[in-house]
Amino acid sequence: MGTITGRRAAYERARKRRSTVVAAVSSLAVVTAIVVLVPKMPRWDRVHESFFNGERFANSLPRLLDAFVLDVKIFAWSMPAIVVLALIVAITRNSRSAALFPLRILTIAFTDIMRGVPIILWIYLIGFGVPGLGIDRPWNSPLIWGSVALVLTYAAYIAEVFRAGIESVHESQRAAARSLGLSSWQTMRHVVLPQAIRRVIPPLMNDMVSLQKDVALVSLIGPIEILRQAGIDKSKFANFTPYIAAAVVFLLITIPLTRTTDWLIERERRRTTGTRIS
Repeated sequence: MGTITGRRAAYERARKRRSTVVAAVSSLAVVTAIVVLVPKMPRWDRVHESFFNGERFANSLPRLLDAFVLDVKIFAWSMPAIVVLALIVAITRNSRSAALFPLRILTIAFTDIMRGVPIILWIYLIGFGVPGLGIDRPWNSPLIWGSVALVLTYAAYIAEVFRAGIESVHESQRAAARSLGLSSWQTMRHVVLPQAIRRVIPPLMNDMVSLQKDVALVSLIGPIEILRQAGIDKSKFANFTPYIAAAVVFLLITIPLTRTTDWLIERERRRTTGTRIS
Protein backbone atom coordinates (compact mmCIF):
# COMPACT_ATOMS: atom_id res chain seq x y z
CA MET A 1 0.00 0.00 0.00
CA GLY A 2 2.83 2.35 0.91
CA THR A 3 4.59 1.59 -2.38
CA ILE A 4 1.47 2.41 -4.40
CA THR A 5 1.02 5.65 -2.50
CA GLY A 6 4.66 6.59 -3.09
CA ARG A 7 4.39 5.88 -6.80
CA ARG A 8 1.25 7.95 -7.01
CA ALA A 9 2.93 10.88 -5.25
CA ALA A 10 5.97 10.61 -7.53
CA TYR A 11 3.69 10.54 -10.59
CA GLU A 12 1.85 13.64 -9.37
CA ARG A 13 5.13 15.49 -8.79
CA ALA A 14 6.43 14.54 -12.23
CA ARG A 15 3.20 15.63 -13.89
CA LYS A 16 3.29 18.93 -12.02
CA ARG A 17 6.91 19.55 -13.08
CA ARG A 18 6.04 18.73 -16.69
CA SER A 19 3.07 21.09 -16.62
CA THR A 20 5.24 23.85 -15.16
CA VAL A 21 7.90 23.41 -17.85
CA VAL A 22 5.32 23.41 -20.67
CA ALA A 23 3.65 26.54 -19.26
CA ALA A 24 7.01 28.33 -18.88
CA VAL A 25 8.14 27.46 -22.41
CA SER A 26 4.85 28.46 -24.04
CA SER A 27 4.75 31.73 -22.08
CA LEU A 28 8.33 32.53 -23.05
CA ALA A 29 7.52 31.83 -26.70
CA VAL A 30 4.52 34.18 -26.65
CA VAL A 31 6.44 36.97 -24.90
CA THR A 32 9.36 36.60 -27.31
CA ALA A 33 7.02 36.77 -30.31
CA ILE A 34 5.43 39.94 -28.96
CA VAL A 35 8.77 41.60 -28.20
CA VAL A 36 10.21 40.72 -31.61
CA LEU A 37 7.21 41.18 -33.90
CA VAL A 38 5.31 44.17 -32.46
CA PRO A 39 8.15 46.71 -32.95
CA LYS A 40 8.27 45.66 -36.61
CA MET A 41 4.73 46.93 -37.24
CA PRO A 42 4.62 49.78 -39.82
CA ARG A 43 3.53 52.55 -37.43
CA TRP A 44 4.86 51.21 -34.15
CA ASP A 45 6.96 54.34 -33.62
CA ARG A 46 3.81 56.52 -33.59
CA VAL A 47 1.95 54.14 -31.29
CA HIS A 48 4.94 53.98 -28.96
CA GLU A 49 5.11 57.76 -28.74
CA SER A 50 1.35 58.15 -28.22
CA PHE A 51 0.78 55.36 -25.69
CA PHE A 52 4.14 54.43 -24.13
CA ASN A 53 5.93 57.74 -23.64
CA GLY A 54 8.12 57.31 -20.55
CA GLU A 55 8.29 61.01 -19.76
CA ARG A 56 4.51 61.42 -19.85
CA PHE A 57 4.10 58.26 -17.78
CA ALA A 58 6.40 59.56 -15.05
CA ASN A 59 4.79 62.99 -15.16
CA SER A 60 1.21 61.71 -14.85
CA LEU A 61 1.71 58.88 -12.36
CA PRO A 62 1.88 60.98 -9.15
CA ARG A 63 -1.35 62.82 -10.02
CA LEU A 64 -3.04 59.55 -10.94
CA LEU A 65 -2.03 57.98 -7.63
CA ASP A 66 -3.45 60.97 -5.76
CA ALA A 67 -6.71 60.65 -7.72
CA PHE A 68 -6.77 56.90 -7.11
CA VAL A 69 -7.27 57.61 -3.41
CA LEU A 70 -10.85 58.61 -4.27
CA ASP A 71 -11.37 55.26 -6.02
CA VAL A 72 -10.20 53.49 -2.88
CA LYS A 73 -12.55 55.58 -0.72
CA ILE A 74 -15.55 54.82 -2.94
CA PHE A 75 -14.68 51.12 -2.81
CA ALA A 76 -14.17 51.21 0.96
CA TRP A 77 -17.56 52.72 1.77
CA SER A 78 -19.46 50.92 -1.00
CA MET A 79 -18.36 47.33 -0.39
CA PRO A 80 -19.72 46.93 3.18
CA ALA A 81 -23.03 48.52 2.17
CA ILE A 82 -23.25 46.20 -0.84
CA VAL A 83 -22.65 43.08 1.25
CA VAL A 84 -25.19 44.05 3.91
CA LEU A 85 -27.91 45.01 1.40
CA ALA A 86 -27.25 41.93 -0.73
CA LEU A 87 -27.46 39.65 2.29
CA ILE A 88 -30.77 41.21 3.36
CA VAL A 89 -32.19 40.80 -0.16
CA ALA A 90 -30.99 37.18 -0.41
CA ILE A 91 -32.38 36.20 3.01
CA THR A 92 -35.71 37.89 2.28
CA ARG A 93 -36.00 36.21 -1.09
CA ASN A 94 -35.26 32.81 0.47
CA SER A 95 -37.71 33.31 3.32
CA ARG A 96 -40.49 30.73 3.48
CA SER A 97 -42.83 32.81 5.62
CA ALA A 98 -46.16 33.62 3.99
CA ALA A 99 -46.19 36.98 5.78
CA LEU A 100 -43.06 38.04 3.89
CA PHE A 101 -44.51 37.26 0.45
CA PRO A 102 -44.85 40.99 -0.48
CA LEU A 103 -41.22 41.55 0.48
CA ARG A 104 -40.15 38.58 -1.64
CA ILE A 105 -41.95 40.12 -4.61
CA LEU A 106 -40.16 43.42 -3.98
CA THR A 107 -36.74 41.75 -3.78
CA ILE A 108 -37.38 39.85 -7.02
CA ALA A 109 -38.39 43.11 -8.72
CA PHE A 110 -35.32 44.84 -7.26
CA THR A 111 -32.85 42.26 -8.56
CA ASP A 112 -34.52 42.04 -11.98
CA ILE A 113 -34.65 45.80 -12.51
CA MET A 114 -31.17 46.61 -11.18
CA ARG A 115 -29.53 43.81 -13.16
CA GLY A 116 -31.57 44.56 -16.29
CA VAL A 117 -30.16 48.07 -16.79
CA PRO A 118 -26.45 48.78 -17.48
CA ILE A 119 -24.61 50.10 -14.45
CA ILE A 120 -23.42 53.17 -16.35
CA LEU A 121 -27.03 54.13 -17.00
CA TRP A 122 -27.93 53.75 -13.33
CA ILE A 123 -25.01 56.03 -12.44
CA TYR A 124 -26.35 58.69 -14.80
CA LEU A 125 -29.96 58.29 -13.66
CA ILE A 126 -29.27 58.30 -9.93
CA GLY A 127 -26.17 60.51 -9.96
CA PHE A 128 -27.88 63.31 -11.87
CA GLY A 129 -31.54 62.59 -11.05
CA VAL A 130 -31.48 62.69 -7.25
CA PRO A 131 -29.40 65.91 -6.95
CA GLY A 132 -31.80 67.40 -9.49
CA LEU A 133 -34.55 67.22 -6.84
CA GLY A 134 -33.00 70.25 -5.12
CA ILE A 135 -31.50 68.50 -2.08
CA ASP A 136 -29.33 70.75 0.08
CA ARG A 137 -25.57 70.37 0.24
CA PRO A 138 -23.71 68.12 0.83
CA TRP A 139 -26.41 65.55 0.08
CA ASN A 140 -26.73 66.65 -3.55
CA SER A 141 -23.19 65.53 -4.35
CA PRO A 142 -22.86 63.37 -7.48
CA LEU A 143 -20.14 61.47 -5.61
CA ILE A 144 -22.64 60.31 -3.00
CA TRP A 145 -25.34 59.33 -5.46
CA GLY A 146 -22.90 57.76 -7.89
CA SER A 147 -21.78 55.57 -5.01
CA VAL A 148 -25.43 54.78 -4.20
CA ALA A 149 -25.92 53.65 -7.80
CA LEU A 150 -22.92 51.32 -7.45
CA VAL A 151 -24.25 49.94 -4.17
CA LEU A 152 -27.74 49.25 -5.51
CA THR A 153 -26.50 47.66 -8.74
CA TYR A 154 -23.85 45.45 -7.18
CA ALA A 155 -26.16 44.48 -4.31
CA ALA A 156 -28.56 43.01 -6.88
CA TYR A 157 -25.81 40.88 -8.40
CA ILE A 158 -24.25 39.81 -5.11
CA ALA A 159 -27.68 39.00 -3.65
CA GLU A 160 -27.97 36.31 -6.32
CA VAL A 161 -24.55 34.97 -5.31
CA PHE A 162 -25.70 34.75 -1.68
CA ARG A 163 -28.99 33.19 -2.76
CA ALA A 164 -27.14 30.51 -4.71
CA GLY A 165 -25.01 29.79 -1.65
CA ILE A 166 -28.07 29.55 0.60
CA GLU A 167 -29.86 27.21 -1.79
CA SER A 168 -26.76 25.02 -2.07
CA VAL A 169 -27.09 24.06 1.61
CA HIS A 170 -28.84 20.70 1.66
CA GLU A 171 -32.37 20.54 2.99
CA SER A 172 -31.26 17.96 5.55
CA GLN A 173 -29.35 20.73 7.35
CA ARG A 174 -32.58 22.66 7.88
CA ALA A 175 -34.40 19.50 8.95
CA ALA A 176 -31.69 18.70 11.50
CA ALA A 177 -31.86 22.24 12.87
CA ARG A 178 -35.64 22.03 13.21
CA SER A 179 -35.33 18.71 15.01
CA LEU A 180 -33.15 20.46 17.58
CA GLY A 181 -35.86 23.03 18.16
CA LEU A 182 -34.33 25.95 16.26
CA SER A 183 -36.66 28.51 14.75
CA SER A 184 -36.52 29.44 11.06
CA TRP A 185 -34.42 32.52 11.80
CA GLN A 186 -32.10 30.61 14.13
CA THR A 187 -31.69 27.94 11.46
CA MET A 188 -30.81 30.56 8.85
CA ARG A 189 -28.42 32.40 11.18
CA HIS A 190 -26.60 29.51 12.84
CA VAL A 191 -26.81 26.70 10.28
CA VAL A 192 -27.48 27.89 6.73
CA LEU A 193 -25.67 31.23 6.48
CA PRO A 194 -22.28 30.07 7.87
CA GLN A 195 -22.13 27.31 5.26
CA ALA A 196 -23.50 29.46 2.45
CA ILE A 197 -21.12 32.38 3.01
CA ARG A 198 -18.10 30.09 3.16
CA ARG A 199 -19.08 28.59 -0.20
CA VAL A 200 -19.56 31.92 -1.98
CA ILE A 201 -16.36 33.66 -0.85
CA PRO A 202 -14.53 32.99 -4.17
CA PRO A 203 -17.28 34.49 -6.39
CA LEU A 204 -17.57 37.38 -3.94
CA MET A 205 -13.87 38.06 -4.47
CA ASN A 206 -14.52 38.18 -8.21
CA ASP A 207 -17.21 40.78 -7.61
CA MET A 208 -14.78 42.78 -5.48
CA VAL A 209 -12.33 42.85 -8.40
CA SER A 210 -15.10 44.06 -10.72
CA LEU A 211 -16.22 46.70 -8.21
CA GLN A 212 -12.68 48.03 -7.84
CA LYS A 213 -12.67 48.72 -11.58
CA ASP A 214 -16.24 49.98 -11.87
CA VAL A 215 -15.77 52.70 -9.25
CA ALA A 216 -14.06 54.59 -12.08
CA LEU A 217 -17.47 54.97 -13.74
CA VAL A 218 -18.47 57.46 -11.03
CA SER A 219 -16.12 59.93 -12.75
CA LEU A 220 -18.65 60.18 -15.59
CA ILE A 221 -20.84 62.41 -13.42
CA GLY A 222 -18.12 64.72 -12.13
CA PRO A 223 -15.78 63.45 -9.40
CA ILE A 224 -12.11 63.58 -10.35
CA GLU A 225 -10.78 60.09 -9.68
CA ILE A 226 -8.07 58.27 -11.57
CA LEU A 227 -9.96 57.78 -14.85
CA ARG A 228 -11.00 61.44 -15.11
CA GLN A 229 -7.51 62.56 -14.10
CA ALA A 230 -6.07 60.40 -16.87
CA GLY A 231 -8.47 62.07 -19.30
CA ILE A 232 -7.39 65.51 -18.10
CA ASP A 233 -3.71 64.63 -18.57
CA LYS A 234 -4.44 63.10 -21.96
CA SER A 235 -6.01 66.36 -23.12
CA LYS A 236 -3.22 68.40 -21.54
CA PHE A 237 -0.39 66.50 -23.23
CA ALA A 238 -2.28 65.37 -26.38
CA ASN A 239 -0.96 61.92 -25.51
CA PHE A 240 -2.65 58.66 -24.43
CA THR A 241 0.12 57.51 -22.07
CA PRO A 242 -1.80 58.66 -18.93
CA TYR A 243 -4.42 56.02 -19.74
CA ILE A 244 -1.68 53.37 -19.78
CA ALA A 245 -0.45 54.67 -16.42
CA ALA A 246 -3.99 54.45 -15.01
CA ALA A 247 -4.28 50.89 -16.33
CA VAL A 248 -1.02 49.97 -14.58
CA VAL A 249 -2.34 51.35 -11.28
CA PHE A 250 -5.52 49.28 -11.60
CA LEU A 251 -3.51 46.17 -12.46
CA LEU A 252 -1.38 46.59 -9.35
CA ILE A 253 -4.59 46.24 -7.33
CA THR A 254 -6.67 43.80 -9.36
CA ILE A 255 -4.00 41.18 -10.15
CA PRO A 256 -3.28 40.38 -6.46
CA LEU A 257 -7.05 40.23 -5.83
CA THR A 258 -7.49 37.91 -8.80
CA ARG A 259 -4.70 35.60 -7.67
CA THR A 260 -6.20 35.54 -4.18
CA THR A 261 -9.53 34.55 -5.71
CA ASP A 262 -7.89 31.70 -7.65
CA TRP A 263 -6.19 30.50 -4.47
CA LEU A 264 -9.50 30.53 -2.58
CA ILE A 265 -11.22 28.62 -5.39
CA GLU A 266 -8.49 25.97 -5.43
CA ARG A 267 -8.56 25.67 -1.64
CA GLU A 268 -12.34 25.22 -1.68
CA ARG A 269 -12.04 22.58 -4.43
CA ARG A 270 -9.43 20.67 -2.44
CA ARG A 271 -11.55 20.91 0.69
CA THR A 272 -14.72 19.64 -0.97
CA THR A 273 -13.41 17.17 -3.56
CA GLY A 274 -9.85 16.36 -2.57
CA THR A 275 -8.57 17.33 -6.04
CA ARG A 276 -6.00 19.88 -7.09
CA ILE A 277 -5.76 22.07 -10.19
CA SER A 278 -2.79 20.86 -12.25
